[in-house]
Amino acid sequence: MTAAPHATPAPSEDAAAAISALRARPRRTVLAVPGSSTKMIDKARGLPVDEVFLDLEDAVAGPAKEDARQNVVAALNGGDFSAPTVVVRVNAWDTEYTVRDVTEVVGQAGARIDALLLPKARSAAEVVALDLVLTQVEKAAGLPVGHIGIEPQIEDALGLTNINQIATASPRVVTLVFGPADFMASIGMRTLTVGEQPEGYAPGDAYHHVLMAILVAARAHGLQAIDGPYLKVRDEEGFRRAAARTAALGFDGKWVLHPAQVDAGNEVFSPRQEEFDKAEAILAAYARSTSVEGGARGAVMFGDEMLDEASRKMALVVSARGRAAGMDISDQAGTETDSEGRRE
Repeated sequence: MTAAPHATPAPSEDAAAAISALRARPRRTVLAVPGSSTKMIDKARGLPVDEVFLDLEDAVAGPAKEDARQNVVAALNGGDFSAPTVVVRVNAWDTEYTVRDVTEVVGQAGARIDALLLPKARSAAEVVALDLVLTQVEKAAGLPVGHIGIEPQIEDALGLTNINQIATASPRVVTLVFGPADFMASIGMRTLTVGEQPEGYAPGDAYHHVLMAILVAARAHGLQAIDGPYLKVRDEEGFRRAAARTAALGFDGKWVLHPAQVDAGNEVFSPRQEEFDKAEAILAAYARSTSVEGGARGAVMFGDEMLDEASRKMALVVSARGRAAGMDISDQAGTETDSEGRRE
């Protein structure tokens, strides 16, 4: 008889609130920083990204893993980052490093960590295992239990196949992250350039199914969806093209590997001012239309568009992203319309 998979316990109210707040934070730009480079860590402190993660995995060679852990602990305890969200990428479960990454880094600097990024997540069991280790370390270190999130990274065909189970494996899960390089290798995609279309695949987008599967799973379970890196760090046009593709689908953000990608990433994953102004105006028009004073109507004309509840939901998405990015309605935009969509 097969044993039932171990389920993580329900979080406390405080832990649930902490994870909910983590899920709501903007992640337009997620900066990857090698844990083995104190120079890069110091430079990362002041960059205007939404999230920074200190990497103990692929960016660190095997012989440097132990020193990198201590670098990361010292960096976390040694000062603040401009990024509102600070994450550590531990090594995958198919290595000998994962448990020590968690026990040493979280044990010594857990109060400064918002989440752990779990690479090469292939099954729910791997997320559950990280949750269990995290819980023990939090208790041993006197940290609030359940407040550190988990960001599973989908990097191969098996992980994509199990994505819904991964997304729901722990109440700590806050995002689903696409790892394109390992994923491309796992399916045998014929290209050596991460983020670009493979030669011979045109027209179309070779990544569309993978990206949509990640996005749909994330949205189905109340999580954010984050795209992986574009490796040509000095090709801003190529980065913008790749970022615009996933932003158009609805992804919340993208990894950046170099300061040259930061401004472009923040711009691409923020609404344009005219989009934000229109969303706010739609919300105002619909609120007025559906109120008693406005006639309690379920639909309203806005210019030449007919608005209904679905329109309101679409506008809420744009509005929320704009406000998370610090946007305000421009001076040129009005926020009220009459029943025919005319500005007042």
